[in-house]
Amino acid sequence: MNEIIRIEDFSDPRLDVFVRLTGAQLRSRLEPEKGVFIAESPTVIEVALDSGCEPVALLTDERLINGAVQKIIDRCGGVPIYSATKDVLEQLTGFALTRGALCAMKRPRQKTLAELLDGARTVAVLETIADSTNIGAVFRSAAALGIDAVLVTPDCCDPLCRRAVRVSMGTIFRVPWGVIGENHEDWRRRGIDLLHAHGFKTAAMALTDDSVNIDDEALMKEEKVAIILGTEGTGLSRSTIENSDYTVKIPMSNEVDSLNVAAAGVIAFWQLTRRMR
Repeated sequence: MNEIIRIEDFSDPRLDVFVRLTGAQLRSRLEPEKGVFIAESPTVIEVALDSGCEPVALLTDERLINGAVQKIIDRCGGVPIYSATKDVLEQLTGFALTRGALCAMKRPRQKTLAELLDGARTVAVLETIADSTNIGAVFRSAAALGIDAVLVTPDCCDPLCRRAVRVSMGTIFRVPWGVIGENHEDWRRRGIDLLHAHGFKTAAMALTDDSVNIDDEALMKEEKVAIILGTEGTGLSRSTIENSDYTVKIPMSNEVDSLNVAAAGVIAFWQLTRRMR
């Protein structure tokens, strides 16, 4: 049985990794993987553990030690297990939403582009998406609808940030993902070419004069498709649209011209994975 370390004071420095480190600090906290991430709730923590993520420390409501988090504690052998009362934990902003547990985990090894695209037929590319809720929602849809891999540009929100992991319900650990491009300029300059080099036709989700419908006959016959989704508000960059093989739209009614990126992703993923069914 792991030793349970009781935290009496919210200012205890042992809570820093859970409550006081910024996202950038978490990413560079440990060597050699360059950081940790925070998984929230027993459900998400168990998915992360099942996916091979390595725990660093666990923080839990003391009332759950012999209940909802007992199995997790048993799987976290050798790492610090911290517990605290409800009153102490309520000082942690948003902790009530975690269903009683936070687990700091080592960031997994970043997969290479070749590893991600080998054998894949339908992938999603997320360009400059800044909202963590949208990132998490897109990953959840990608997992549910059979997307083989998700590629994020370097200026996207970190998919392993706390909110994105929570919104994804842990599906971020079930879909292979990685970064495409060394920086934004690198993605803009050669990202489409990298996808082409691996045999993918690129489908930029955008409204232009030559956009084709999401069920376009030629698009549905393509062997490999990369679905490119753009940032909230402004959408995809002009260079991405101009260099893509297809510009694709979702037909809409009532003078609505666009959908939230997460909603658009659901429709695009469902339709374009039909090629394989």
